[in-house]
Amino acid sequence: MVHDSLRLRVTRITPEAEGIRSYELVPMEGGALPPFEAGSHVDVHVPGGFLRQYSLCNDPEERHRYVIAVQCDPKGRGGSQAMHERVRVGDVLTTSLPRCDFPLLYARSHVLVAGGIGITPLLSMAHALRRQGARWHLHYCTRSPERTAFRELLTSPAFAGHVTFHHDGGDPARGLDVRALLSTRSGGTRLYCCGPAGLMRAVREASLQHTWPREKVHFEAFSAEASGAISDRADTEFQVVIRSTGACYPVPPGKTVLNVLRQNGLRVPSDCEAGTCGTCLTRVLDGDPDHRDTFLPEARRAARCDMLVCVSRARSRKLVLDL
Repeated sequence: MVHDSLRLRVTRITPEAEGIRSYELVPMEGGALPPFEAGSHVDVHVPGGFLRQYSLCNDPEERHRYVIAVQCDPKGRGGSQAMHERVRVGDVLTTSLPRCDFPLLYARSHVLVAGGIGITPLLSMAHALRRQGARWHLHYCTRSPERTAFRELLTSPAFAGHVTFHHDGGDPARGLDVRALLSTRSGGTRLYCCGPAGLMRAVREASLQHTWPREKVHFEAFSAEASGAISDRADTEFQVVIRSTGACYPVPPGKTVLNVLRQNGLRVPSDCEAGTCGTCLTRVLDGDPDHRDTFLPEARRAARCDMLVCVSRARSRKLVLDL
């Protein structure tokens, strides 16, 4: 059971795009829900024993409901499929209280970049910015109009002039030109990005290339479990070797290198544990890392000399770490 949990009734399930449904959740006894800020998420107990995090995508001013959206991933680990196949209107779901690891901070203007289901936390930001009368623009990247969640809402008069859609047909080269978008920055602008690993990596690299201040660029990554697009390889067991002691530890499927290091008494600093912040960057002395982060630029990834141990794994049977 989630600490400080809520029991919420599903009152509406809406198809928002191919493979994406939104779920409206309200208090069982009526009344107001605990407040949330733009960028917040809740942990949801999904039928079948799954626990998943979903961003709240409605206007934070709304106190009578929470709205989440779920993209069904047939190749995932079952949580999204269970939401689509087993949750019905009238069901009661247990959730945590809202938490925010991706806060909308004050700025003179905001640029929002969303990819696919990554629209969810940015949609709540768009609601808040629109209501504030702020300067902002959302760039929403999807494969096609049919894959574009909340398209009707985002093309409504309320959002007119603030949203640009980018459909790539499955070829990222035909989508948003991230370098061109970030080639200039007006003073006081903040950048927020949420989406697939490739998009977030491109945004990070372009923002660094064009000297955006790091404190003005913000990323939301889905958990390693939820972001299967980060790697095209299934998890297999491999060994990590500690250079200072020669100790060798197996890293089985379902556990991260960071987990295994901690279990064996090694302290590695970490923060986001989703492959975005770089805090757990560790030097690799031998072996071939399977990079699953959104932090390292392509040149560093190709050099195979370091890795983020919170999410990345190994393509080789063994990695020797400089610990």
